[in-house]
Amino acid sequence: MSSHDHATDHEGTHEHSDTEGPGYPTPAAMRTESGREKTAYVMAPRVGMAEEGHDAIGIVDLDPDSETYSELLDVVEMPNRGDELHHFGWNACSSSCHVDGLTRQYLVVPGQRSSRIHVIDVEDPRDPELVRVLEPEEIFEYDLSAPHTVHCVPGGKIVISMLGNADGELPGGFLQLDQEDFSIDGRWEADSGEMAMNYDYWYQPRHDILISSEWAAPETYYPGFDLEDVEAGKYGDSIHIWDWESRQHVQTLEFGEAGQIPLEVRMSHNPEETQGYVGAALSSTMIHFYETGDGNWDWDVVIDEEPREHPDWEMPVPPLITDILLSLDDQYLFFSNWLHGDVRMYDVSDMGNPRLVDRIWAGGLFGDRQEIQGTEIRGAPQMLQLSRDGRRLYWTTSLFSSWDNQFYPEIAEDGSLMFKADVYPDEGRMELDEEFLVDFGEAPGGPARAHEIRWPGGDCTSDVWQ
Repeated sequence: MSSHDHATDHEGTHEHSDTEGPGYPTPAAMRTESGREKTAYVMAPRVGMAEEGHDAIGIVDLDPDSETYSELLDVVEMPNRGDELHHFGWNACSSSCHVDGLTRQYLVVPGQRSSRIHVIDVEDPRDPELVRVLEPEEIFEYDLSAPHTVHCVPGGKIVISMLGNADGELPGGFLQLDQEDFSIDGRWEADSGEMAMNYDYWYQPRHDILISSEWAAPETYYPGFDLEDVEAGKYGDSIHIWDWESRQHVQTLEFGEAGQIPLEVRMSHNPEETQGYVGAALSSTMIHFYETGDGNWDWDVVIDEEPREHPDWEMPVPPLITDILLSLDDQYLFFSNWLHGDVRMYDVSDMGNPRLVDRIWAGGLFGDRQEIQGTEIRGAPQMLQLSRDGRRLYWTTSLFSSWDNQFYPEIAEDGSLMFKADVYPDEGRMELDEEFLVDFGEAPGGPARAHEIRWPGGDCTSDVWQ
């Protein structure tokens, strides 16, 4: 087992000129020099709702001095129905902090089901404007579909993980856009090797690597979850190591039953480190991956959660780890258990040996807290976002339309929710803020799901440092 030394306020060796570009020169600078988040952008899809409408981006007021604090101020609706907005990212971030004149001004917003890609101008953070749409036919020309993770990367480019081919089958791949005009350059990868399934990814140019994870083919997960698909090998159990410079697949880490459906990938924010985590949803394990002395990569299960019996289930219920994130100082790991109903906080100052320090139960199948402010908690902790200073953790409760409707059908009727916990990193604990509640059931235009969260100015899941 490999355990790497932990460094908190890391400057690294990546050189920065005197020019001012987007983001921050180091993770420590983002954590200590940025102001408090005052606005949140939240994906608000309406696919599969009882009253199905246009997907939107919700604008939430997070300014505690505002009269509309914790309210959904408005939504930016997409022009078409059926997109299933899911994950989104920026045109530019801290990986290009040395590029003079480049600004973090545009959100790149894909539709998971439609394969349509929207570009939103957020120069005025409270008044975003849709400025461009890439239609599905443009994407299908490259035999790709189902866009997921969006990262701005060095060299003036944006890379999006794609989960299927043009027919919604395997293999997936990566789509590259130009950072200036959002035109399609083509596929990012030069050689996919044995990679077929795709999902999330993280990259680190300093170490010449990209690491991607696996969900399934769109045609498999779109209809909902079927255990027989797992038994038939239609869901992933591996992560893939890519050579960043040559864009070639170089290694597969296969977890088997120890890591079924490995979803979100998070590497250390310290660019000197070559390690990170991936949360395996179905196995409900946290896997620590790391580079070995010979330049290959290896892995260990460092957290292994137990399923629980439930009277309404014929099988033990897995916790279902669906989102994970690392604080900007790499001190704490947070993750959500979407079926059980809790969000956990671990001290990972020794990344190979995480230590549970706190958890909050809110909804889910086992949570002892099933309402807040008199509102039923619909769903359970799912997508997470941490304030840049590490002192506030937010989450939403929707996973994916068909999976929501299967496990938490009340979301389709009344929408999902957004919550907040106050985090005390010096004490290693967190506390649910019962005064904070954003109900997407009351969204302008009708009830909506609530999924990924972004801050203007970047966050710990959008930015990468070299």
